Amino acid sequence: MPFLNVEIKAKCNRPAAIRQYLLGNNADFRGTDMQTDTYFNVGNGRLKLREGNIENNLIYYNRKNQAGPKNSHFSLLKTDNPELLKEILTKANGVKVVVKKIREIYYISNVKFHIDEVPGLGSFVEIEAGNKEVNLTQEELQRQCEFYIKEFGINKEDLVDISYSDMLLEKPI
Repeated sequence: MPFLNVEIKAKCNRPAAIRQYLLGNNADFRGTDMQTDTYFNVGNGRLKLREGNIENNLIYYNRKNQAGPKNSHFSLLKTDNPELLKEILTKANGVKVVVKKIREIYYISNVKFHIDEVPGLGSFVEIEAGNKEVNLTQEELQRQCEFYIKEFGINKEDLVDISYSDMLLEKPI
């Protein structure tokens, strides 16, 4: 079943301040995940296998590249055998790019927050207001996302319009 996130990604020069805000507002800290996202070649959208010590999912999503809040339609499948799934998808589709990151995961209600450190790219914060477990409209999710952009003091010039995978593919070797 597809779900909707309204989400942003931004460069983050103050991860400690955002962490303090989240903890000071009773965010549920789920832990720090060492994640490897393997992106596969597909005809449309994006298909990635996330392997971590907290999250192991196959994720298909479709999202426009734009700065600021954007809609992301996604389907997610939890997997207990990411190694075999990666082997099958690699043989069938080929690997496009691999993204490794250290991710802190927090929740306040239906809003998921990531504080990410991506080697070679830097520090980032992500806000994902989602309707997977609540019945909210796209407009309500948008308002939630915009609220936290203001609370975190995220400037327009810090907003990132592309994924980590795109950033790595664009980076000179």
